[in-house]
This record gives sequence, structure tokens and C-alpha cells, in this order.
Amino acid sequence: MADAVFEDPRLAAVYDPFDPDRGDLEPYAAVAAERGARTVLDVGCGTGTFALLLANRGVEVTGVDPAGASLDVARAKPGAERVRWIHGDATAVPPMRADLATMTANVAQAIADPADWRATLAAVRGLLRPGGLLMFETRDPARRAWLGWTRDDSYQVAEIAGLGRVEQWFDLLDVSLPLVTFRGTWIFASDGQVLTSDSTLRFRERDEVEADLAAHGYALEEVRDAPDRPGREFVFLARSPETAR
Repeated sequence: MADAVFEDPRLAAVYDPFDPDRGDLEPYAAVAAERGARTVLDVGCGTGTFALLLANRGVEVTGVDPAGASLDVARAKPGAERVRWIHGDATAVPPMRADLATMTANVAQAIADPADWRATLAAVRGLLRPGGLLMFETRDPARRAWLGWTRDDSYQVAEIAGLGRVEQWFDLLDVSLPLVTFRGTWIFASDGQVLTSDSTLRFRERDEVEADLAAHGYALEEVRDAPDRPGREFVFLARSPETAR
């Protein structure tokens, strides 16, 4: 079940305006171009920003997400007809042979339950072509990113077309590693409505991720530093088992 921030229609509608700079997606797009990926599976596609970025560059994209409200936002964007949108998780995707599968931003960490994480890795492996690539990111727990998840550090105000003035901030609720829980709050000035959404992320150690990948038959190709968060998170590139070298 998706968090309210992705599933509530009003919150899904303000997600993009509060996060307009998606430079974090360019490294993923660069890998797709470098590897000549013609077919991409975007797991946890959300409001479709990355899926549409690739589709507009001629890539055949399937975007899957468990949040129906976020998919509604994605489907309403220009060019959305170029993407195959699927409501569900990776296990809901019909058979395909993707050159590249991605989990951008918080997607991998948001799959906090170990059983769900194992199911995702297994499902993606089956959806990649022989030798296909899986790419995703996860924060380095040692950098304790959650220390900045406070109202003082996260408060923003945006004027959003059709919605007016909206306030947003986040508060840290609990740190019980490897799980960290926080709450987002949004106030809509037009009618005074206050909405909240609680989210939990799993902070996996690098060796844990590597072990998980190996257990599912992936061959780890590379662990990169994230260009947008240097020294703060890992970007994993792993090949599906059939022709891994």
C-alpha cells in the first residue's frame, strides 16, 4: 500500500511542484543512453517524470507504481501515451525483456519490508533480458540523512496553479535502524486543509545490498557515488544472471 503522499489525489498533485529540479534523474538517463537501452522498466515511477523523460528520447518505457493517484498525475502529462503505465508493484508487470530496470530516488528504500524487497529483486530479474541491467540508489546509513528531516530544514512554500499557496515540511518521528520514519505535513491556504503522510525508509548497508543482489543471481557491475549527493548514497548497477560477466 502506497503512502498518502503518493496515494492522496491532492498530495499527488503537489508532488512535482515541490520537487521541480530532477537533476538526480540525469545519471539514470545517461546510463540508458550509454548502454543503448531501448526498453526500460521504471519501478516506482510515481508521477512519471523519469518515464516521460526517457519516452521523449525515443525509449520504450513501462512505468509501474502502487499509487493510483500518482499514476493519474503521470497519465495526464504531455506525452503520457508513449508510456505503458501499470498500477501495482514489480510483481504485477506482465512478461517483458527490459534492457534496463530502474528504481530512482527513494524507491528502493521505500520497499522497507524484507519480503517485499526480495520479491521485487526476483520480479525485476525475471523482467530483464539476459544480461539486462538493474540500477538503483540507496543512502549510506553512516551519513545519517534523517538528521535533516526537521521542520526548520525542510519547510517550503509554493504557489501552485489551481491550488494556490501550499506549505510543506517534514518531521522525524522514529529512528530504529535500519528503519527511519518521518511525517510530511501540507497546509492548503485556499481552504485551510491540513494533510499528513507518514513514510518509513529502510537504510541498508552496502554489504547488505550486495548480499541481496548476489542471493538473487545478479552480478554486481559497479557501485557509484551519486552525483547529486556526493558521498551520501550508493548507486548500484547489477546485471541479470543469464549472461552476467
